[in-house]
Amino acid sequence: MAYVTTPPPPSVALDGLSPERREMFAERLGRWWPDLHDALAGLHGGAATDLGAELVDLAAQAFRDRPDAQHRRDLQRMLRPDWLQEPSMLGYAAYTERFAGDLRGVVEEIPYLRDLGVTYLHLMPLLQPREGDNDGGYAVADYRAVRPDLGTMEDLEVLASALHADGVSLVLDLVLNHVAREHDWAARARSGETAYREYFHVFPDRTLPDAYELTLPEVFPDFAPGSFTWDDELDGWVWTTFNEWQWDLNWSNPAVLREFASIILELANRGVDVFRLDAIAFMWKRMGTDCQGQPEVHAITQALRAVTRIACPAVAFKAEAIVAPSKLLAYLGQGRYTGKVSDLAYHNSLMVQVWSMLASKDVRLAAHALSHLPTKPTTSTWLTYLRCHDDIGWAIQDEDAVAVGVDGHAHRRFLTRWYAGQFPGSNADGLVFQYNPATDDGRTSGSAASLVGLSTAGTDEERDLAARALRLAHALVLGWGGIPVIWSGDELGQPNDPHWADEPGHEDDNRWAHRPRLDRERHDARNDPTTAAGRVFADLQGLIRARASLPHLHGSIESRIGPVDDPGVLVTVREHPLGTFVAVHNVTPTWRLWPGHRAHALGVDNSSDELTGQPLTWGDDGNVWLEPYAVVWLTAEAR
Repeated sequence: MAYVTTPPPPSVALDGLSPERREMFAERLGRWWPDLHDALAGLHGGAATDLGAELVDLAAQAFRDRPDAQHRRDLQRMLRPDWLQEPSMLGYAAYTERFAGDLRGVVEEIPYLRDLGVTYLHLMPLLQPREGDNDGGYAVADYRAVRPDLGTMEDLEVLASALHADGVSLVLDLVLNHVAREHDWAARARSGETAYREYFHVFPDRTLPDAYELTLPEVFPDFAPGSFTWDDELDGWVWTTFNEWQWDLNWSNPAVLREFASIILELANRGVDVFRLDAIAFMWKRMGTDCQGQPEVHAITQALRAVTRIACPAVAFKAEAIVAPSKLLAYLGQGRYTGKVSDLAYHNSLMVQVWSMLASKDVRLAAHALSHLPTKPTTSTWLTYLRCHDDIGWAIQDEDAVAVGVDGHAHRRFLTRWYAGQFPGSNADGLVFQYNPATDDGRTSGSAASLVGLSTAGTDEERDLAARALRLAHALVLGWGGIPVIWSGDELGQPNDPHWADEPGHEDDNRWAHRPRLDRERHDARNDPTTAAGRVFADLQGLIRARASLPHLHGSIESRIGPVDDPGVLVTVREHPLGTFVAVHNVTPTWRLWPGHRAHALGVDNSSDELTGQPLTWGDDGNVWLEPYAVVWLTAEAR
């Protein structure tokens, strides 16, 4: 694709800006125009130049109106382009109302977040959703307004400013694939405005929907079967991947791209640092496919990112793409899109394999699966996590299972039963989500503490082992690299909410069990080591502080899996210019060994544990012995 190398001058007046600031805009426009035009040419052919000029005008307007504090933030991050990759980055994710009541309440909790070490706060959907059932806020009715019970856009700006003053970045969800049926665009489509009808995929009969359905998977087969909904007012079938009241947008219409560019720029000027691009995989539709991860998805992301870089380069994109490992890297940039799309992507495979190891007490499947992941671009970063707002889908690939002599379907079934406490020996207290009797497949809901059995432990020994297992699981996430994100309540060992089904609209969705309101009693007892909350919080603080001190955990460095000598011990290795980082994990409740010759070969035989300051526990047999659920972080200087 040939670039148009000369960007169009913005028609938006920049005369009121200083010469230095006008020059800054011109330089950014020259840098990012080729990426913008290239993406638009792939999407819209000959219309790319005119559409690009419209988007440049949006960027110029946002640049002109951007507050001085945000301009300074742009400069700081241009000077530190690896800010997302620094080991000091730690995320926390929460529903605003369940964490602190409202946006003003979150301001009051900033000291709590900093006590934990948080530098990246993801507040779950807080833009105005539809009334009633709204998929946890992912059915947005207005992208330019905050839910009234949480505050106002001005409150959001106050929060962003307060977070920035304490070194914390603000992360918000931006739902790209769909809007609520009640959104103004959908209302105008139903009223007969042709321009807005074309914002959606609308069909007069079932001919094309039936053809698409042949290859479309169902996301929520229990309560939202099928991918199309008849709407009387629209007088047509509208594409609804997730729910009948979530209308999929027609991203082949350039007007949709213009709308979202404007939304992103407005929210960025209000202080948003990172956009979680929700349901990004579903944005482009193509007959005969599963309509996920089509190449145009990455072109759209490149266009939006280029516009954002021109106006506000401090802002980053995070792809919410829970897809097979072989498809995930495309969202961080491959081929022509390398370094041009999202800056972050969820490491779903790591999360799944951590829970798989803890249930099976065996690392071999995880070691194989994680060692065969493709290498990410050095400029992008994984977002690692143990739990999130969503269920756990047991994404164990059959080919990985077969490679280590495991039946994939049987293992997935085992994990579903284990974490529901339905398997002999399990103390887990999770819930089965979206069980499919036809395939005998299910997913899992539950807080981290409930899944490790901390909430059901009846003896001091059981509580100790569960707390050890939780620390180990967090260590695997924190020691992988990238940005680890703690799900609200997990830092306090909070169990499932036993009353999750009592709230209207929640009774059919047991994911609300692991979305409890933050327990204020646990919150206030976090520094009391005699309490369960105090122990879990202190364990996590220790891991976080050690992580922040280790340059080896910079996100540009890849983790690799070491040899598996004991099926209960996982070893990860990171080669940094300063030296080697080795993490050794015993995923079992019994003592295990790590061969001494491995420690000698890696040069960490005389190292002390970065987490405790203690030397390795050498046995008379010349091996390193690991206590139940032990995790050891070791470093060696470069040779």
